[in-house]
Order: sequence, then C-alpha cells, then structure tokens
Amino acid sequence: MYFYSIMNVLILEALMNPIRTIHVPLSPAEFLAMSFGQRLIALRRERSLTQQGFADTTDIHVQQIKRYEAGTSQPSAEALRKIAKCFGVTTDWLLFEDGERGPDEDLRLQFEAMGQLSPEEKGVARAVLEGLLLKHAARRFAAPTATPVGAHA
Repeated sequence: MYFYSIMNVLILEALMNPIRTIHVPLSPAEFLAMSFGQRLIALRRERSLTQQGFADTTDIHVQQIKRYEAGTSQPSAEALRKIAKCFGVTTDWLLFEDGERGPDEDLRLQFEAMGQLSPEEKGVARAVLEGLLLKHAARRFAAPTATPVGAHA
C-alpha cells in the first residue's frame, strides 16, 4: 500500500511540474533501494508536509532538513528518533534497505518457523546459533594474516 501511495505522489508531482521529466515508475526493489534523503522526501511529501512544516513537527531546523534530503548530512540518533516518531516508521526502515539487516532469504523461513517452537526448544536453537557464531568468530580470529610483500617472516 505504501509503495503505491509513493508512486501516486511521484506521478502527480511529475504531472504538476512540467519541467520535471516523467520517470518510469519505480519497481518495489528500486523503491527499497532509495537513499535516506530520498526516503525522507517521499515520507514528507506523502504526508503533504513542506520542509518548514516537517522542521516544525520534528523540532529540527529547516536547514538541517534540507541537508538530510540533499544527502550532505546524516542525522544524529536523536534526530532519527524524532523523524521516525513523526512518520510512524522505524529507524531501521529509514536507514536500511529491505532485508539488509535481516537474515538471508534462504534462512528467513526457518527463523519464522522458530516462532512456533516451545521456550525450551527456542533456548536450544539459540544455544546452537551462539555456538556456531562463536566458532565462526574463532576461526576468523585464528586465520593466518597475509604477510606484506617485502616483509620478512
């Protein structure tokens, strides 16, 4: 639903602004690959907020909003919290592409199925994962480092 509302905003904007060229509609993958600034602009326009209105709502200076949208500045943790709260989205959604922080697609179904396990079974699964991750970290730590060219061993 959100994707389609963004598309409507982009299409209406293109039709109302004859100077702007009409772009081919974004695929969901392209939309999810938007930068932080692009997502901020899309959210602000979806809510029909001007930059000043958005600044007033979040108590962030309008010049800083302009920098965020232009991609010349990144928000602090406090500013991210205010922005996410204003739009009713998570800070992860603002910062990361879809699936960038979650499990790989081939593991996602297994993790979803783990929600049906009993608390004891979840504890066992957690212990197995922790052990596997520790083993992986130990292997990386113990891996020999490459000797720089010209260095004597």
